[in-house]
Formats: sequence, structure tokens, C-alpha cells
Amino acid sequence: MKINIITREYPPHIYGGAGVHVFELSKALKKEKNVNIDIRCFEGKRDQDGVFGYEKSSSLLNGVFETLDIDNQIANDIKTTDLVHSHTWYANMAGFLASKNLNVPHIITAHSLEPLRPWKAEQLGGGYAVSSFIEKNAYESANGIIAVSNAMRNDILKVYPNVDPKKVFTVLNGIDINVYKKADKSFYQKTILELKNKYNINDAPTAIFVGRITRQKGLVYLMKALEQVPSDIQIILCAGAPDTPEIKKEVDELYESLQKNRGNIVLISDMLPVEKLKCLLQFSDCFLCPSIYEPLGIVNLEAMALSLPVVATKTGGIPEVVQDNVTGLLVDIEQKDDGGGQPIYPDKFINDFSDAIRIMFSNLDNAKLMGEAGRKRVEQHFTWDKIANQTLEVYKAVLDSK
Repeated sequence: MKINIITREYPPHIYGGAGVHVFELSKALKKEKNVNIDIRCFEGKRDQDGVFGYEKSSSLLNGVFETLDIDNQIANDIKTTDLVHSHTWYANMAGFLASKNLNVPHIITAHSLEPLRPWKAEQLGGGYAVSSFIEKNAYESANGIIAVSNAMRNDILKVYPNVDPKKVFTVLNGIDINVYKKADKSFYQKTILELKNKYNINDAPTAIFVGRITRQKGLVYLMKALEQVPSDIQIILCAGAPDTPEIKKEVDELYESLQKNRGNIVLISDMLPVEKLKCLLQFSDCFLCPSIYEPLGIVNLEAMALSLPVVATKTGGIPEVVQDNVTGLLVDIEQKDDGGGQPIYPDKFINDFSDAIRIMFSNLDNAKLMGEAGRKRVEQHFTWDKIANQTLEVYKAVLDSK
């Protein structure tokens, strides 16, 4: 079986969960017999076998036109394949064009949906209308769609009612449990000492957030909630890659206010290497996920794999990962049904999130037990070998039905 996987993100250029997903899924698929994988990605040539990188053909192109230019190049370069598998709207047009040109099935993995991310208009401007058009066209014409959670499957069918439910499969995200495990003691101690010195981190009980500075990650709500969290709890915010200058300014101002009025908060805007980030997670006592839109949330799996309990919003696919009062605490949220998912009662959400953090830190022995339960849950349900086998079953089902 010859598969062409199309993605914007691929190492060394990974910015979010979709890039991690593609890298780990393709690695697991390559272990399977009689499966031949080509990866086609953005941001220039790669030096790996079977990985083909592309960049825009003209310096005059930008935004969505750069994306469409690269999509055209990718579709043109695929000469023979049994199916194409695209990830995110950036790659969906390439999948659509290659599918039509070669008369082969197009499968999409849904990591997010443009209509449920209206704040992207801040980032893309008029390009948001184009990205939404690309996604809608791709989904409604796809031969198969993989949702990364049951909640995401429901969202797909709600947002795109013309999609046949029989074509939408749920395959949960996964994690490499051999990578996301506690570090060797000597490496951990050396790395943590380096990070503590560089970022002025202390030994107080610690809660950590890891994510991009974007509306969907709920960082602004978290920072407001932290105003009510006791200052003897250290907060580490690994937050970078802002979507817009406006949200960066908002986060910077909230951070300055927290430093002045609360203290004991560390903001790391650097993109830390995975090995260092794992040590920082291992050092912490609790992981914070205040997302208002999260189809599944690989970041929660990463934290749980390192035996961290999670305080997270009860939205999207998060409850399919984090078990309330077992592997963490889920915070209820009533959300506007306008596609944006903003909380109807933001002050209540902020207060409830701060309460959950305080509850978690009121009994660190219990928090540790939740973290251990999280590791076991990941080992049982979220390995990439299992996800790869399920994805292959989708490939076979789609090929058999064409």
C-alpha cells in the first residue's frame, strides 16, 4: 500500500499537536509490512528518505496564496499512490487536487475545524474566508475523515452536515510512551539545574502550562485565574508563538500584572527542546490545560505520560483523555454556541479554574496518585502502534469502498 501523507508541519518545523501527530503516526506506520509512506511537507527541503519538503515559488506570495502555491506543487509531484492523507486545511487542497488528478481516495485527519476557530480571523484576516472554503470543500468531497476524538466527530457532522456519517471514523491521538517517560536521573538533575538558573525557577510546588499563545488555548483566562491562586504555588508558563501581536500584548500585560501583584510566576517564551521540556514537566506537580477548544489535546497525554495530574477544561475531546477525579480535575464551562466557544460566564469559569488548582495543591499526595493513574491510562489506551493499526483499518475500509 502506497500512502502519501501531506502536512504543513514536520520535523524540524513543528508548532503544535498536528505536527507531532503526523511525525509519530508516520513513524508507526512505517513499521507495518507492505506499507510505503511518503511525507510531503512545507518549509523547505528535508534530508530524510521519503520526506519531501516544499517552499513557495515566489517571494511575492504570502498568507493563503503561499499555502495554495505549495499545495499545487505537492499535488503535481505525486505521480502514483494508492491514497493521499492530508492534515489541517494547509494541506487539504493538495490532498483534494492529488485525489482528483489521480482518481485515488483522499483521507483527512481532523485536528481542528475552521468554523470553530473564528479568532483565526485575527491572524489570517481575509485569508480566514479562504481557509474556511478550502476546508469545507475538502471535507465534503473526502472519501474518509478521521476524527481525533468522538467529540471531534460530532463537531464535523454538525459543522458540515453534507458529510456522510459513514465516512467519519474516530481514531484517538496517541503518544510515544518510550519517549515520554521520566528522564535518566543524572540528565534530569543537570537539565533542571540549568533551567532553574536560566529562568529563575525555585523549588516551590509547581503548576505548569505548555501551549501556543492563541485564543483556543485559554491562556488569557488561566492568567486571570492565577490572580486567585496562592503565591506559594509556583507557576511556569511555557507560552510562545503568538497568533497575533494583539494577543501577545494582552498576555504580556497580564504577566506584568501577575508579577507585580502575585509573583512566583515564570514565563518561558522560548521553544524548548523536547528533552528539556520533559524535564520541566517531570519537575512540576500539576499540568494546566485551560483550553476553550481542544479536539483531543496531545499535550495532556504528554503530561499524563510523565505522571502529572491535569487540571483541564471539560470541553471537546479532553474528557476522553482526562478522567475527572481519577487522572485529574475537569472544570465545567458553559460555552457560546456561535462557533467561538468563548465561556458564557467568563468570571465563573475563571473562578472555577482557580478553585480546581487550589484543590489539586491542597493534597499533593492525592495529586501524585492521579499522576500515576494517568501514566497507566496512557499506556493502556494511547500508544502510537495502536493508533497506526486503527488508521490502517480506515485506509483499507476506504480503499475497499471506492
